[in-house]
Amino acid sequence: MSIKTKILLGMLVFVPIAMGAQWLHLNPLIVFLVSGLAIIPLAAWIANSTEEIATVIGPAFGGLLNATFGNATEMIIAIVALRSGLVEVVKASITGSIIANLLLAIGLSTLLGGIRFSEQKFQPTVARLNSSSLILAVIVMVTPTIMHETSAGLKPEILNYFSYAAAVLLLLFYCLMLYFSMKTHRSLYQLEELESEAHGAPEAAAHPTINLKLQLGVLLGATIVLVFISDILVESLQETIKTVGLSPLFTGVILIPLFGGVVEYITCITFALKNKMEVAMAVAIGSSLQIALFVAPILVLVGWLMGQPMNLDFNPFEIVAVAMAVIICNSISSDGSSNWLEGVLLLITYIILGTAFYFHP
Repeated sequence: MSIKTKILLGMLVFVPIAMGAQWLHLNPLIVFLVSGLAIIPLAAWIANSTEEIATVIGPAFGGLLNATFGNATEMIIAIVALRSGLVEVVKASITGSIIANLLLAIGLSTLLGGIRFSEQKFQPTVARLNSSSLILAVIVMVTPTIMHETSAGLKPEILNYFSYAAAVLLLLFYCLMLYFSMKTHRSLYQLEELESEAHGAPEAAAHPTINLKLQLGVLLGATIVLVFISDILVESLQETIKTVGLSPLFTGVILIPLFGGVVEYITCITFALKNKMEVAMAVAIGSSLQIALFVAPILVLVGWLMGQPMNLDFNPFEIVAVAMAVIICNSISSDGSSNWLEGVLLLITYIILGTAFYFHP
């Protein structure tokens, strides 16, 4: 058993602690922090089970499974918060997840990997394509905000209708991206696999025997428990915002993505330290794409069905921050190589934006 697995197993103790803390009505901040820590191992088990199941059911259904559960943690937390009426926090968590993946995850990976290896290479074609797709997401996010700011007397219903149409189009584009990556241009996304085959890696070693029923049970069980813990997190979040004085914007953009995405950040760093920067970039940027092109549209449509309307009219400062993250990430990834100084650049950008969100009223 690896050290990572032992740590995650140990962190499961926070699940009953979070439930007990809520039952005892402890300080909301304590409940919020403990439930956030409980989410980390659950997110890890969901991610691991999804990957294991995907290797068994094949690339086509495996890709769809990864698309559905790849950001299950963020989606479940957001749906629970949406049900509680925390629409602005949900919007902030969407932009925060994108910013954290592009600046924090890639920044840490590039810095730590760059310290160990002077220069790391990755596939620039895929990185450019992913960055361009993120620009599409930024365009869709900024459009209703511009409509709102430039059209006096614009009815909220109009922005809702626009968001429903945009959500469907984003989901359509995401499905086409899956088809592109798994069918028509699959070779672009399989350089690691091709490299293994070129070195004569045996197929059995690459795909060990997997207990499918066990993994399905773990996936289902972790997801159900995550729903309950997310409910505790969101309930304590409302009280924490009131008592501690943190703004919903800062909480959604900075704090919630840290709990929901820490497993992905660790994964990116692990691959970077193994000089597999291409995989680290794929995980970080791929997660941002899932948030922007899959999770956000789904939340818009789910909010519509729940009678809790959520549109794509974001806070202008959030849009500017996301655009900054996409631009600087695109600038760094365009040449297909990275070094530790670029990692520092990304991390300083994240800290500056985080500080600005903290002081933003």
